[in-house]
Formats: sequence, structure tokens, C-alpha cells
Amino acid sequence: MRIFWDDLDRGDWTARLDLGRSAALQQSWDYGQAARALGAGVRRARVADGLGEIAVAQVLDRSGLRLISRGPVWLRAVDPAQKRCVLRALARGPTLATPEDAFAGFGLVPLLTGRFHAIWSLDPSPEVLRAGLERRWAGRLAAAGRAGVQAATGHGIVLDLLIREEAAQRRRIGYRGLPPDFPRHLPPRALRIWHWTKDGSTAAAMAFVRHGDAATYQTGWAGPAARRCGVHQAMLWQAALALRAEGVRRIDLGTVDTEAAPGLAHFKLGTGADLRRLGATAWVLPAVRWRGRERQSPED
Repeated sequence: MRIFWDDLDRGDWTARLDLGRSAALQQSWDYGQAARALGAGVRRARVADGLGEIAVAQVLDRSGLRLISRGPVWLRAVDPAQKRCVLRALARGPTLATPEDAFAGFGLVPLLTGRFHAIWSLDPSPEVLRAGLERRWAGRLAAAGRAGVQAATGHGIVLDLLIREEAAQRRRIGYRGLPPDFPRHLPPRALRIWHWTKDGSTAAAMAFVRHGDAATYQTGWAGPAARRCGVHQAMLWQAALALRAEGVRRIDLGTVDTEAAPGLAHFKLGTGADLRRLGATAWVLPAVRWRGRERQSPED
């Protein structure tokens, strides 16, 4: 097995993620660039053996701790033992990994059980998607439609407001996520923002990140008037149709925790999204032997 570090540019990296099909936002080039802007070290590895390339993995370094989040991205079918070997070969120092799928064995010390994510497939027609909505969810969407709720695409000013209001929402409710300023460091071409206006002021907003043929729900906020009107149902539905029209095949709606946040879990699963369990977060013990080649990271 050989590991090649930082020898791919954006186009080559993205092409390999497209081969992986279900690659998560955390393995995208844009995510790495945003993390770097916020102070993290970023390395990108290409792993190969005698049969060709096996995987790519984006590795973040925060204060000496290496993080492989929802990776590696597998480029061909490999068995759990091979996956474990790849992760151990990538562990060049203290390393935590949360693979997209579950596998275990010697060298992986589980620390946290796998989280559940809501993955909404947009492959069906809009009519089939609508029929798949949970009854109460569909009812709130219909009520919002009768009330004339219509979301509009946003821009930088809306993003500033969304970041500020969502940060206040975090403090009020007490939850964690990516740094509030994370969306500011993403390229505008990757962001999709929708908002709803009430009496001339933005009263709700929602942001997604486009990556390959997928999108990830990044952040959202709704004021009291928006919550009463079912605006988030209408906004998410309209966003999904718009994303589908531009070629997005699935939306990662984020974690589902029925105990800590039952209302949010119901909102996500009410779309008809599938519940997918990620692999456990594990401490990765490095392999005894590895061969690699290092280069300077290419320019963005």
C-alpha cells in the first residue's frame, strides 16, 4: 500500500469524490479550504495498492490531533479488513476517525457510537417526493402554501443575518456545531441560501452547501412568526425542488437525535428521509509500516 500526500488539485480531487458517489461534505475540497481558513491544518491523501487507487481521505489537524471525518472515500469495493488497514496507514500521529460506514477490528478503538443522519433522496419525481412526506409535515406545508409562504434565494446580507441569528439560537438552546462563521469561508458557488420575509424584514433563512451531486443542510433559523406559519417546511421543500432541478440527488439533513432534539428529528424525518448510521468514532492506532510520499499542497 502506498500513500501520496497533497498531489491532487481541486479538479482531480473532486473527480475522485464523484467516483465515491456518497462522499460527504466533510471530504470535499471546499470544506477543507474553509477549515484551513479557520486555522486547521489540511492534508489530502491518495491511497493505492497493486490494483490501483483504493481511497482518498481529507485529514484535518487541530492542535496536533488528526481528524478524518466521514472518510476515507472508497474508490472501489474493499472489505472491512482492507478499510481498517487504510485507516491505520493514514494515522501518522494521534488520529480520530468517523468513517461513513461501520467497520471495526484490531487497531480501531471505539470511543463514540455511530451517529444517525437523515439522508433525503431527491431521485424520485416531485410528485412522489410529496407523497412521501409525513402526514403532519405535509399538512404544515399545505397550510404554508395556502398562506402564500414563498421563499426567495438569498445573498450575502441574508447570510450575515443567518449567522448572527443562528449563533444566538445556539446560545439560547445550547447545542454545538461547526463554527458559526464557517459558511463565510465557503466559495459563493457552493452556498445555496433561501429566506422568507415578513413585513419587510427577513424572518427565516436556511443555507445548504452543494458538493458534487449532493447538498448538505448547513444552518437554519426561524423567528416566532416563521415558526407559526410553517415556513421551514415550505422553505425546505422549495429548496429541495430547486436543488433537484440543478442536479442534486440527495440532501444530508444532518444528525438525528430523538432524545436530545426530538422536534428537530421529527422535522428532518418528516421529509421521508432515510435514517443512516455512520461508523463509530474511533481512536486509530497507526500501522507499524507505511510508505508515503509528501509534497507541498497545490494552490487552490
